[in-house]
Amino acid sequence: MKKAIEVEYWVVDDGGELTPPGPLTEVSQYTEEEFVEPLFELKTPPCESVDDLRETFLEQLDEVLDVADRSDRHLVPLGTPIYGESVEQLDDERSRIQNRVLGAKFDFAKYCAGTHVHFEKRNVVDQLNVLIALDPALALANSSPYFQGERIADGARAFLYRKKGYEDYPKHGQLWEYVETVAEWERRLEHRFEEFKEAAIDAGIDEARVDESFSPDDTVWTPVRLREEMPTVEWRSPDATLPSQIVVLVEQVDEILEALHHTNVRLGDGAGRVTDDAITLPEFDTLCDYAEEAIHDGVTSQTVSSYLDRMGFDVDTFDPLTREVGRRQTVTRAEACEIRLEYGDRLRDDVESLLARA
Repeated sequence: MKKAIEVEYWVVDDGGELTPPGPLTEVSQYTEEEFVEPLFELKTPPCESVDDLRETFLEQLDEVLDVADRSDRHLVPLGTPIYGESVEQLDDERSRIQNRVLGAKFDFAKYCAGTHVHFEKRNVVDQLNVLIALDPALALANSSPYFQGERIADGARAFLYRKKGYEDYPKHGQLWEYVETVAEWERRLEHRFEEFKEAAIDAGIDEARVDESFSPDDTVWTPVRLREEMPTVEWRSPDATLPSQIVVLVEQVDEILEALHHTNVRLGDGAGRVTDDAITLPEFDTLCDYAEEAIHDGVTSQTVSSYLDRMGFDVDTFDPLTREVGRRQTVTRAEACEIRLEYGDRLRDDVESLLARA
């Protein structure tokens, strides 16, 4: 089963201030700007194995970091920019329409940097349902508790994105229920697209403009998506974080997804568990409770840690950055700059350490 990674990193200058990625987007066909100015995205090509993916990801990132060094820039592996004084959207048609539909709440999405993992489509319904059930594993990658200098949740990015940015359109940005067929999933996409289009027309946007910029496939920003690229099932739950944490997370999720090809997946049965005989997914309401605790309390929640352990994760192999980043209740703009530079250095050290062990 092929897999690929997309990860978004904040870009800062030598003073820790947010800055556009500049030459970083020109490193390769796999590097590009995001929809806000100081955010940079690195994509890997599809890889056959986790080992190949790890090697490719690190080599690409090392090349980007070399260009960053030469252009006095740093990549910051945090889910939010801590204190987002300079986060501006790029001016494109999609963003203009989203701003009209979602209003001021769309601004919350500007402060979110995540990790997206693509898995080649196989048993698509089982893949969708298992990845939905693994949403609480976002706790393993929580990397920032701050928004505008205030501590708001163990996983501030997920909180902002789901609870604030898509508060008025929860079915467009929050976790979907389990599905029985791919056709059912596609019907949901069609319904969400029609809802979005109707809201856009009500906001004074011509229908043709919406159709030119959006389709059912790219109207929702849910934690799990079906994508035509590769084609894949995309898992978007985790924060941006250190490469070492991303690689381990992908490896453990991949093991669970590989297991589903050789066992039964059971829906809504008990509290959730992976065994040699079956992958049993919790009832959806129970899962949502786990996800809420993962966002607010992370792995400090015994409920979340126990669930992830039952689902096949080795929780002790993770050290979420948010616990060390979030030692204070509030931080100033100057302190945010110091934190960004500190974790920019951590990212460079992490890549060098991983490459040395390769």
